[in-house]
Amino acid sequence: MDFGKFKKLAAIGMAMVVSAALLTGCGGDDGGKKFLNIATGGTAGTYYPIGGAMAEILNKDIKGMNASAQSTGATVANINMLKDGSVDLAIVQNDITYYAVNGTEMFQDKKVDNIRGIATLYPETCQFVTLDSSGIKSIKDLKGKKVAVGAAGSGAEANARQILEAYGITYNDIEVQYLSFAEGASALKDGNVDAAFLTAGYPTASVQDISSQNKIRLLPVDSDKADALIAKYPFYTKTTIPAGTYAGFNEEVQTISVMAMLVATDKVDDKLGYEIAKAIFSNLDRLQAAHSVGKLITKDGAMKGMSLPMNAGAEKFFKE
Repeated sequence: MDFGKFKKLAAIGMAMVVSAALLTGCGGDDGGKKFLNIATGGTAGTYYPIGGAMAEILNKDIKGMNASAQSTGATVANINMLKDGSVDLAIVQNDITYYAVNGTEMFQDKKVDNIRGIATLYPETCQFVTLDSSGIKSIKDLKGKKVAVGAAGSGAEANARQILEAYGITYNDIEVQYLSFAEGASALKDGNVDAAFLTAGYPTASVQDISSQNKIRLLPVDSDKADALIAKYPFYTKTTIPAGTYAGFNEEVQTISVMAMLVATDKVDDKLGYEIAKAIFSNLDRLQAAHSVGKLITKDGAMKGMSLPMNAGAEKFFKE
């Protein structure tokens, strides 16, 4: 073999070794270890404790697994992290995921092709919260008020904008404040906003925190407005928040929800997708212990509201 050909073959061999090294991690092994990063949400929300419990389940049930959950800016940030490969799994809203895979709304001309569904989890409820002392009784009363609508570009902020639009209210009609769950709760307690919006499984920690110190009121989404929203945005569902969900507020509230779901990049292979689905849905008691929304997560409901193609392994598990 001439030296030039030998050098060429050696270079190809080295490139293959480097490629193999880069591929370990997402469904690949590194000395028998599988590394998975799970993107969740802010520490005051629901994704964070659920994602932490999922990491513990995967580490316990899947041989060689090294999964870790991290606090993030929630759905939109998580989808972008999946897109660039910095995380492998993420908890996201089904509506924003629908926008991402179809290249609409905040993902206009930024279509995301590399994500697959693992399972839908539980309803994430749209909640407009105000202090009882504000005198605000309806969403239509928010005109001219300071309203925390969620972090700029977040899934919650998209929900707030769509619900306000159903009432004929645009951001021009309110003093809009782009604040996260935790910031909105703080601002409401301090009197810096008149109402705060969030999308999260109820009861939500930040709302419980407000209600422990102040008498609160949740604003309903009227049935006709909910119907109009569902007709325009089919990922919404009607939801009733039971009376007494939050301390001192004993009225049932009609509102709407989207679904929280677990998604993965397409680098998570079908075998690992199956193992992830099986581990999580065989340990639902751990999710229930992590947060009260855990009781709403069921194997029977795991494909309800699925807004993108599924990982074939996860789909196989739910169809068994």
